Amino acid sequence: MARTKSFTRRGRSLEGALARAWEESGDFIVPVRRGEGYTTVAEDHEPLDFEALFGRKAPLVVEIGSGTGDQILTAARKNPQNNYLAFEVWVPGIAKALNKLDGLTNVRFVEADVAQSGPLLLSPSSVSELWTFFPDPWRKSRHHKRRLVQTEFATQVATWLVPGGRWRLATDWNDYAWWMRDVIESVPVLRNEYAGQNPDLDDPAGNRGGFAPRYDGRIMTTFENKGLQAGRTVHDLVAVRD
Repeated sequence: MARTKSFTRRGRSLEGALARAWEESGDFIVPVRRGEGYTTVAEDHEPLDFEALFGRKAPLVVEIGSGTGDQILTAARKNPQNNYLAFEVWVPGIAKALNKLDGLTNVRFVEADVAQSGPLLLSPSSVSELWTFFPDPWRKSRHHKRRLVQTEFATQVATWLVPGGRWRLATDWNDYAWWMRDVIESVPVLRNEYAGQNPDLDDPAGNRGGFAPRYDGRIMTTFENKGLQAGRTVHDLVAVRD
């Protein structure tokens, strides 16, 4: 039975500068043994050895859905003391990020669906911070099952985080913001750092709140700017593993 995916199928073909970037920056692409399809890893895959992968021991920040890499590359430049790992299923996006490394050594990319590969590749208590910025909202009710942020996934995220580690999320779709807030607060080992704060007048739960101030480490991407220009509101959330 095919697994439910939180993303749509996108092309993998590369040409010109992107093909060269992929070929010349192979050290920054995490080699994994594949399962069925390019976005899965083998079910008996061993967890990644991050000290070996990065050549050092350092706090690990993971981004889910890095796109063309602007967020993670900016953070890696500003915070050289951290290691950064991106999960992305769009190969041209990874290639575009590789083309912008410009000497960075503390970032790696893995072409994989985190929902399937994360439990295999990430060890318990191995991640200092995890980012899920603007995941596909799957707006139609019949597609909500495809949303990445679900209770089962949030429970898994909690196992990856170190005690006190943070899961930062953002979305520009109101109903997904309420959904994310509800998911976070349904997981006993996660604590909504801003529970009861910053209520939204449009929230169907009334004065419940639970939303964080804008994370100052999150850059303004073209994607987010388009949402703002369309009149949508961006909500940030922060879950902490107790």
